[in-house]
Amino acid sequence: MTAGSPPERKRTLYGRRQGRKLRPGRAALLDEMLPRLSVPLPAEGAALDWRGLFPRPVEDLWLEVGFGAGEHLAWQAARHRHVGLIGCEPFVNGITTLLRAVEDMGLDNVRVHAEDARQVIDALPDASLGRCFVLFPDPWPKKRHHKRRFIRPETLDALARKMKNGAELRLASDNQPLVDWMLWHVRAHGAFEWMARGPRDWRERPEDWPPTRYEAKQLHGTPVFLRFRRLPRR
Repeated sequence: MTAGSPPERKRTLYGRRQGRKLRPGRAALLDEMLPRLSVPLPAEGAALDWRGLFPRPVEDLWLEVGFGAGEHLAWQAARHRHVGLIGCEPFVNGITTLLRAVEDMGLDNVRVHAEDARQVIDALPDASLGRCFVLFPDPWPKKRHHKRRFIRPETLDALARKMKNGAELRLASDNQPLVDWMLWHVRAHGAFEWMARGPRDWRERPEDWPPTRYEAKQLHGTPVFLRFRRLPRR
């Protein structure tokens, strides 16, 4: 760590960092684009100036945790040019796929954090997030690994602080035990309201929720789509 740089936020990050070897073009994207699009974390205790991340004014901030190959993130960014989006993903191959989409689609409202999403969440000002996506996270099926699941009380505490009143938390999984886990923990937390009014609300994809390649594989079962609203602060 160089003099004057912010202290490192130590976190345990599970899962793969890289799959197959990158082709030269993808490696070049990583070297050239990622430094420009990376989120500079502030010093410990300071709040991230998220509006300053983007080259033009944006009206809202959305966060995607674990964006995979980035199809969903790029789709949302292209259709909501007035919104700034931060995507968090440590898997290098997925990052390069998103960077290609950002370049091809001319997206100037996307920023990337190639480390633990909790670092960005911790750095955001309170009540700054308008939407958060956690789509098809690793189910960590073994009981001894349940502590690695992203949706758990301490993460929900952090999201509740960072999300605006009325902000939307979107979760999805094709793993039924994880769906049950996420639904129970979010409903038990107290800061979020489940928006479903009937089975169609979680069985059918909303129109503004595009499919991804991972989802199409249905590795574990039928996808479930969960939407929650941040309740007003007391």
